Parts: sequence; C-alpha cells; structure tokens
Amino acid sequence: MVVYQMSDAEIDRLFQALADATRRDIVARVTAGEYSVSGLAALYDMSFAAVQKHVAVLERASLITKERRGREQIVRAHYEGLQRARRLLDDYEAIWRQRAGRIADILAEEPGEEAGR
Repeated sequence: MVVYQMSDAEIDRLFQALADATRRDIVARVTAGEYSVSGLAALYDMSFAAVQKHVAVLERASLITKERRGREQIVRAHYEGLQRARRLLDDYEAIWRQRAGRIADILAEEPGEEAGR
C-alpha cells in the first residue's frame, strides 16, 4: 500500500505540529471559527510571542492560515491542509489494520499448518 503522496519534509512538519497539545487545541478552536492571534494568546497561560510561534508552526504545516485584517492577524483553519493530513492518517490506518489482520491470521493458524505451505 502506498501512503498518501506527501514529501518526508511535509510529513515531518505535520507530525511536529500535531505533537504539541497547545497546537492541537489551536487547530480545534480555529476549525470552529476564526481568531486573532491576540485572541488566541488570551486563552493560554503563555506569552503572546509563544502563541505566535505555535501559530507559525501550524502555518508551516499548512493546518492554518493567517490573514492581516487591519492591525490584527486573523487565524483560520486551512481545510485543504487538514484534509491532506486526514488522508495521510487514513493511509497509515489502512496499513496498520492490514498488518494487524495478517498477525491475526498467523495467530489463528493451526500449529504446523505453515509447514505445509
């Protein structure tokens, strides 16, 4: 089975972005509605600069987008990027299920049955 076509660098950026609980929370929030970076910063017990860094990591992974609106930067979910991530994870799930199925088949074989092959 071929895993969804993304470069190793893209996959690394995606998993790095999703490896942090704050970044996962930011993604969850912006899928429900847009936020300014300062609005996001108010939700977390960390500096504005730290939230900006989290947002930058998510943007590099194509999970969110930023748009300047006046003096604010508005953060939104990047649905195309989220769909790419979902397809990648779906492909990995299919691989893991296939492997688990093969293991189950091996475990279900009668002793000595494999020798007859």
